[in-house]
Parts: sequence; C-alpha cells; structure tokens
Amino acid sequence: MQIDLTPKEFRRLLDMVYIGNWVLNSTRGNDRFADYDDLESKLFGLCRGTKMGVLTEQWNGIPIPSKPYVEGGIHEAIGVYEDTVFYEILAEELSRRDMAYPEITDDNYDEIVGRMEGYMREFQASGVDHLILED
Repeated sequence: MQIDLTPKEFRRLLDMVYIGNWVLNSTRGNDRFADYDDLESKLFGLCRGTKMGVLTEQWNGIPIPSKPYVEGGIHEAIGVYEDTVFYEILAEELSRRDMAYPEITDDNYDEIVGRMEGYMREFQASGVDHLILED
C-alpha cells in the first residue's frame, strides 16, 4: 500500500498518531499496546533525513517523537481534550445522580441534558472550585 501525502498532511498524520497512541497507551504502564508504539516509531522514523528530522530522535535504536516535538504544544491539545472529557463525564454523572441514576431514555433525555448544561456552565465559570464532597 502506498499513501501520497503532502508534508503538511504527513505532519498532521504524525500528530494524530501521537495523540491516538497517547490515548491508548499513556495509562497502561508496562501493558502497552506494542503494535501502536511500533507504528508510531515507524512513522516518526520516516522523518529522519528530511526537513522534519527535528520531530524524531533515537532511543535504544528506536525512532521516537523528539523532546522538541513532545514539548512543542501537542500535550496542550491533549490537555484541552482531557479537560473537556472530564467535565462532560462529570456533568453527566452528577446529572444522573441528581435523578437517581436512571437509564437514559427519550423521556428523560432533555432533562439530563438540561442538568448537564447547568453543570457545564458552572464548570466553565468556576471549574471544580464550588464542588463540595460530603460523607
């Protein structure tokens, strides 16, 4: 198989592969999906000897994303995603808790979404500063 990409498209592909591998493997410790690591290494290895060479470095003979790449803002994008997912899940869980944890149906969907929107407005204004946990 051959895929023709412009340098800009290839650079975007690297970002998507890095982000995807981060989502899949960053919390797995030693139980990583090696095939995703291998594909990431293969694609970053293609940068060697090109204008994108700064995006990769060697670690134990394996191409990996370089320190400048990793510190260049990609984790800011991942962080925005993680924050959004965190707040959306929290808003849904709190909304469902307020309603005694119903299954989501056509009949209660609008109420759950309305409650979620209220929580999201609060989170956008104050983060978790106003959350209180009680025993």
